[in-house]
Amino acid sequence: MFGAGGRFERIQRRTSRETVVPWFRDWARIEQEATALRWFEPVYMPGLLQTEGYARAILTGAGLFGADEIEQQVAARIDQQGVLTRDRPPLLSAVIDEHALRRRIGGAEVMREQAQHLVKLGSTLPRVRIQVVPLSAGAYAGLDGPFVIATSPSGEDVVYLDGQRHGQVIDRGDYVRQMVEVWESIRGEALSQQQSLDLMAEVAETWT
Repeated sequence: MFGAGGRFERIQRRTSRETVVPWFRDWARIEQEATALRWFEPVYMPGLLQTEGYARAILTGAGLFGADEIEQQVAARIDQQGVLTRDRPPLLSAVIDEHALRRRIGGAEVMREQAQHLVKLGSTLPRVRIQVVPLSAGAYAGLDGPFVIATSPSGEDVVYLDGQRHGQVIDRGDYVRQMVEVWESIRGEALSQQQSLDLMAEVAETWT
């Protein structure tokens, strides 16, 4: 109405995100400003790679939010994904466990769409790399839980740990170095980019 080019809508989405998940504010800012993100997820798809249906199914399945809260969080999550298609997007290297591809969340249609979405992103966005740790890997460093390592424009790394009802940003040098080692160990267990894309496409066909 005011001819603001969507500015008020963006403010509303940002306000909703801060109201629903106030502990996420610091990380949301870091994520948006990062030049690189190294993201490992053993259970779910990384938030920046989730479809709307998958995100909604996760939030609904938790049973902790009302309908309005779910829609606000889904909108905030989709809004965050704009970082991948902006000018000068960060380099996103995501590693997921094969279990995350095969765990039924929201039904077969949701899972098929999600797997196909991963293939599309990994195939069409040059700064997105998605790899999968296969079930055959057995025990490996990633089983201790998810994390993200973000690189700031100044070149400094911070680690984000996502908990049940909170998140924590850690910039302590010794801890960050340890997590970089963990990341490298996990990457060593993952399939190549092309092998991972092939596996994701194959899994998508199993969700019928």
